[in-house]
Amino acid sequence: MASAVIISVLVLTILSLLRVNVIVAIIAAGLTAGVMNGESLTGALDLFIAGMGDQAQVALSYILLGAFAAAISFSGITTLLVQTLLRVLKDKKTWLVFIIAAVASLSQNVVPVHIAFIPILIPPLLHMFDKMQLDRRAVATALTFGLKAPYVTIPLGFGLIFHQTIQDAMASNGVEASIGTIARSLLIPGLGMVVGLLIAVLITYRKPKEARPSDGTGLSAIPEGEKVSFNAKHAFTIVAILITLIIQAVWGNLIFAALAGLIVMFLFRVVPFTYGDRTMGEGISMMGFIAFVMLTAAGFANVLTETASVEALVASSTGMIGDNKAVISLVLLLVGLVVTIGIGSSFATVPILAALFVPICLEAGYSPMAIATLIGTAGALGDAGSPASDSTLGPTSGLNADGRHNHIWDTCVPTFLHYNIPLVIFGWAASLLF
Repeated sequence: MASAVIISVLVLTILSLLRVNVIVAIIAAGLTAGVMNGESLTGALDLFIAGMGDQAQVALSYILLGAFAAAISFSGITTLLVQTLLRVLKDKKTWLVFIIAAVASLSQNVVPVHIAFIPILIPPLLHMFDKMQLDRRAVATALTFGLKAPYVTIPLGFGLIFHQTIQDAMASNGVEASIGTIARSLLIPGLGMVVGLLIAVLITYRKPKEARPSDGTGLSAIPEGEKVSFNAKHAFTIVAILITLIIQAVWGNLIFAALAGLIVMFLFRVVPFTYGDRTMGEGISMMGFIAFVMLTAAGFANVLTETASVEALVASSTGMIGDNKAVISLVLLLVGLVVTIGIGSSFATVPILAALFVPICLEAGYSPMAIATLIGTAGALGDAGSPASDSTLGPTSGLNADGRHNHIWDTCVPTFLHYNIPLVIFGWAASLLF
């Protein structure tokens, strides 16, 4: 049923905005999609659970990376970073936010660790943010920009994976395009994200903002800039970080990378063996929620895929718009927005959308470059702003470490407004230009 995707995503969005737990909202959305497509409640639940296994490795890697981040924080090395930032960037809020965006951008291409750096870097900075009266929503948009814009536009690291996913999906549907062509096709949509970042930092969230009271769910002990000096523990921590980054970059396995980092930290007594349970507990507290959201999002995606809901939505959306390219591009991009908000992953959405978009675009006379623009932009749309996306869950994991940052209203809504709107506009224009 064509309306199943729209209604189920509306269920997810409305429940999330009403502050219902995201995991509960995703389950409700998945069951809604299944029932609307003729499945029984138990049948829909079976499809949902069957799909959760697709993200088991990712979930485990996030928990282990959270434990590694907790171990790094225990070493005190992040306090050195905070001291340096306080000294260099005191009263320079705008520069601080742009530096955070730049650091986040490195996590996708140069040092591809994705969101693993956030629980290491951000929690020790929260006290500094509050002293500067920095609006955390500006930081959330900066982090999401760094997690998203580089892989959309630059074919290196995670960006190369994303561009190859688009290339393979197009090829399997009869259209060949080089990585260079795909990269050029996404430069204009990427420019839209730059515009969104500038608006968020320089206009929307520029004013001073007092930190809200804690909701009581955050970690109790977050470093607040006490004076420390570089010591052997910090040196061994840097070694552990480098080993983790090398393993991840060479073998692409986050689980082995995080385990290796933890082993080094314990072997060199950076973290005492007696703190093993505490370290894992804080890792689960920090990243476990993200892990379970990713599992449930995979279940929701499986329900939509197995019931052919997305195909029905595309068919009903394009069946009435004729051959007007301006209208076709807008409709396809909006379909991508709806689907990706529900699934929460641009990488997982691309193959689904390509199978549906390519025949429509070929019939309407689009060039391969324009098709790549639509698929890449539609896949990326919704990743920012989705309650189930790691591009929003990652920033929240760091900014809410003290229980003062709401995932939906302080991360998802700001990133949705500042990135999805420019992506639609710039992606639409690029598809017509190419």
